[in-house]
Amino acid sequence: MRRREFIAGLGCAAAWPVVARAQQPQRTRRIGLLSATPADDPEAMSRTAAFLRTLQELGWTEGRNVRIDIRWGTGDRDRVHRGAEELVAFAPDVILANGAAVVGPLLQVTRSIPVVFVQTTDPVGAGYVGSLARPGGNATGFALPEYSSSGKWLELLKQIAPRMRRAVVLRDPTTATGLGQFGAIQSAASLLAIELRPVDIRDAGEIDRALTAFAQAPNGGLVVTNGQYAFIHRELIIALAARHRLPAVYPSRSLVASGGLVSYGTDSIDPYREAARYVDRILNGAKPADLPVQQATKFELVINLKTAKALGLTIPETLLATADEVIQ
Repeated sequence: MRRREFIAGLGCAAAWPVVARAQQPQRTRRIGLLSATPADDPEAMSRTAAFLRTLQELGWTEGRNVRIDIRWGTGDRDRVHRGAEELVAFAPDVILANGAAVVGPLLQVTRSIPVVFVQTTDPVGAGYVGSLARPGGNATGFALPEYSSSGKWLELLKQIAPRMRRAVVLRDPTTATGLGQFGAIQSAASLLAIELRPVDIRDAGEIDRALTAFAQAPNGGLVVTNGQYAFIHRELIIALAARHRLPAVYPSRSLVASGGLVSYGTDSIDPYREAARYVDRILNGAKPADLPVQQATKFELVINLKTAKALGLTIPETLLATADEVIQ
């Protein structure tokens, strides 16, 4: 999908309210956007649309005072690196880095162009920023919760499927996030007496083989961690969980809306609106080093009752009462 076709598909600028400014920039500014996902991924398009729409509301209009260049990685590390190099070559005023899988490669290419990241866990530990309060370099943004919250996924799954004794954990092997989340899940597993099997996912065939083999034994469950591959292959993962009757927990509401059983995570759209506000501030003179990294603190629990019924599971009333959303 071409950049202009995608942006045009969001609707004309006249359809959105525009916040008037006393003084509009005299020159056209340039924004880069780097994502690890395919261009036609529905979740990625929703997130990007929220970012672009907020820019419109802040007075930045494509073709009038801003040019936006987008590069999609489609789950390929080499394409992500090429996309990072191409965007940096354009010398943009700021780059939006969509996900942990692209932040590292992007910061390997530039330590001068401002970078605003989203969907990234532990940016301090990864070396992207000096601290959350004072990033200190050319990057800042909006981080996912710390790894310890990942243990909640296994706890929820055990509540819903009390007979579960084994769990397979799908994780992204390309970033530190996969290892960090698995460590937190391991801590929860030891308390719940659940045997874990980690699976590093890279392609559809690997996911199919791993889940099919795991499902041969009874009392199993599935934990899907945050990462680009979980979103790229979400339809396959959800279909395999249904086929093999595996209770599964996911990191985002969108996967439950697509047929997954239960999710526990933060809002995946709002950080992109907030990222647009950071980009606006940078275009108006702010420095990433002075903009604190914001860490998500609000979680939402979403349960799909239709999927639970298909799996023969009864969701505890106490859990239903605390759910933020129940999909019938």
